[in-house]
Amino acid sequence: MPNSNAKLHSNHRGGREASRRELVSRSLQSAQHCLESQDFGTAYAHYLLVLNLAPELKTTVKETFQFTLFKWAEELDSLARIQDLFNCYEQALELYPNDEVICNSMGEHLFRMGFRDEAAGYFHKAVKLNPDFADAKENFYRVANWLVERWHFIMLNDAKRNLTYLRAIQNAVHSGSKSVLDIGTGTGILSMFAKKAGASFVYACELSKTMYELARDVVAANNMEREIKLLHLKSLDIEIPKHIPERVSLVVTETVDAGLFGEGIVESLIHAWEHLLLQPKPKNQDISAGDYGRVIPASATIFGMAVECKEIRRHHRVGMREVAGVCLSNSVQFFSPTYAAAGSEETVEPYTTEKLSRIPGGYRALTEPCQVMTVDFNDLQELKSLADRKPWKLSLPVTEGGILDAVVVWFVLQLDEEHSLSTSPSEETCWEQAVYPVQGLLDYSVKTGDTVMMEVCCQDCYLKIQKISSLPSECGMDFSDRDDTLSLGNEAELCNALAGLQTSTKQDGSTPVCVLESTEIALLNDIAYHECFKAAMSKVLLSLNPSKDLHSMDVDGHGSGINLQENQTTISLGVDPDALYILDVSEGFSILPIIAGKLGPVRAYSSVEKDQHQAALHVIAEANHFPKETLEFWLSHLEEESVVLQRPKSDKLWSIIILDVIETSGLIQQEVMEKAAISRCLLHSGGKIFPQYVLVYGMLVESESLLLESAVQGTEPTLGFNIAPFINQFKVPVRVYLDLSTLPCVPLSKPAELLRLDLMSPLLNSPSREVKVQICKSGRVTAIPFWYHIHLDEDHSLDTSDESSHWKQAAVVLDEPIPVQAGDELVLDVQHHKSNISITVKR
Repeated sequence: MPNSNAKLHSNHRGGREASRRELVSRSLQSAQHCLESQDFGTAYAHYLLVLNLAPELKTTVKETFQFTLFKWAEELDSLARIQDLFNCYEQALELYPNDEVICNSMGEHLFRMGFRDEAAGYFHKAVKLNPDFADAKENFYRVANWLVERWHFIMLNDAKRNLTYLRAIQNAVHSGSKSVLDIGTGTGILSMFAKKAGASFVYACELSKTMYELARDVVAANNMEREIKLLHLKSLDIEIPKHIPERVSLVVTETVDAGLFGEGIVESLIHAWEHLLLQPKPKNQDISAGDYGRVIPASATIFGMAVECKEIRRHHRVGMREVAGVCLSNSVQFFSPTYAAAGSEETVEPYTTEKLSRIPGGYRALTEPCQVMTVDFNDLQELKSLADRKPWKLSLPVTEGGILDAVVVWFVLQLDEEHSLSTSPSEETCWEQAVYPVQGLLDYSVKTGDTVMMEVCCQDCYLKIQKISSLPSECGMDFSDRDDTLSLGNEAELCNALAGLQTSTKQDGSTPVCVLESTEIALLNDIAYHECFKAAMSKVLLSLNPSKDLHSMDVDGHGSGINLQENQTTISLGVDPDALYILDVSEGFSILPIIAGKLGPVRAYSSVEKDQHQAALHVIAEANHFPKETLEFWLSHLEEESVVLQRPKSDKLWSIIILDVIETSGLIQQEVMEKAAISRCLLHSGGKIFPQYVLVYGMLVESESLLLESAVQGTEPTLGFNIAPFINQFKVPVRVYLDLSTLPCVPLSKPAELLRLDLMSPLLNSPSREVKVQICKSGRVTAIPFWYHIHLDEDHSLDTSDESSHWKQAAVVLDEPIPVQAGDELVLDVQHHKSNISITVKR
């Protein structure tokens, strides 16, 4: 009997195995059929069944399973079935926990949905699994800039700033403040300062998940994990005794931005004084520091001055009345977001930031520095009154004539009675300054003796400086009184003052207002860019339609030999069989379609999306006597906006397609070569893609600044604390938005051509190239700045390193400096993958 039972069990097992194999086989066949019919959801379900029944097939079906997962995820994404999408990825990662491709794809979906912390985790894991996985590296570098802002590296490398904070914290702890709360701890450095100084209890809070986890690792690496309690919370959410046992005697924080209040220091300190800190020290009472509450920094003084600065001007004011033959006139008023923020009910940052000591072209002070306001962070009532305080007026006497471009603001942070930090542009500091551009005036010129007027207030956690204007000296007014009302002598004096006051242009309904990003305004001010495109487009259109005299086709009527009225009628009726089609798919606001429309019988299509921008282009077109049918907005013709590159009509192809190849930041646009490949299929014979090719140039430099801005340099600047290995995980090899004209660096080689990207002739492209570079000066190679020559054709090109260009430059920063001698030769390995350029030095 036992033998009979064993045989029965064996037969039973054999039958189950056969059934399993048959089910696996049928499921694989079904999955394949579903893929052929593009039923990705059902195919995915079949593959899940196969992999659960037959784990031994994981390697065999891996690539097909990945393809199915990604296609099904795209479908779920389009249907907004987000939870189902994430469930699919979680199932896939259970089956393939160490698959870098699935990790990277999961990160991409998370990032697109705004979950940057979570996306970074998946990108980081993918890079760890495969350090050579280019897609994951590029994704991680991009998200790292969001998660760990670059100023963390600069500030941690600022030994003076760190030492000043350490000494102020030591003073407070040694005087009796033994319980400490660090608000917005970042890497945890101020908490570790407090513990090192001898604090008995140290608590630290951090809202960012990435920074909280980084601080946890840093604190553990410095053997303080048991002595510093880290809270993944906003300080406003901390409760006693739920999170900390009792009120603390010292709050330390550096939640300040270039405009002082922009990171919410006032709101967080009001909450701290009301709920987390001991009561402030009573006046004229000598009690122990441990019995009352205090804040580091103790106070701040804000300063401001008016400046002339061409670089600020060209990013915030359109200075041209005519661009490449297109008359802008006063048909539209262009403003940057800082001007729009002044009258907006939304919470918009009312300033930009600049490091004035490195701004291209420099700046010129038009007034002496003036104290704007002071704030005592140890006075709860003063903090509360800031938001309720009515706007007050401020006047700055002009000491040197010029063009009024901005009011620049900085502050002195008084940590305690002995220690302070200044963010002044004249100081060696890691800080930038807050810049309030002047916009909307009838006249921006000022002369010695004039007065710059402004209104100051604290609103929505920001210091706002608005209604900036100038008062000519002839008015003879004294505006030294900073109260809410002005002391004026009599009615006649008031009338004279108001008549002379250069206020904002009146915005009535007759003149449309168009708000552009500062980079878009800089582009609109780039004369060479527009003239170059005009000449290159003229050349192509003339070659495709040689019977037409393009110079006589300007629809403003300045040309010769063509009757303007007859030409307009022909185009408006749409009967011109020779009309050529031009598509501009460049990013942001672009007037290139209008420039093209003035060159002859064309149908110009713009890919501008914003309604306000489309309205502005319509107004400009009308001001230039444009027939309405000449300019159209391409996205309104498309059923699916994601497929922008299509034929203009079933029986037509494009004559010119304008692609945005280089980002303003100095990087290559993502997927530009893929877009070029599609574009080539949509051109009729003789048609062109602009640009036709791009040459990448670079040179070797020694730059201490780039090193300090890219990674923490060991333990010396952080006063012996081990922080560098942890935050440097988030360093990126390429620094963007650089100005080579003001970058502190020593060139060690001449510029060299590194790479060619050909959009019209892809066979000329190579994804990698070795370049030999001759060293012309001895030193240490720390970085390789690079820029582009953008060739619209063989005769017309743009240099993105030109000082008048709207583009910035980028640089690859080396992990380790390389000592070189004049006459040496280095070999650079240059690779291009999607939008990422990697440059490594072969010894």
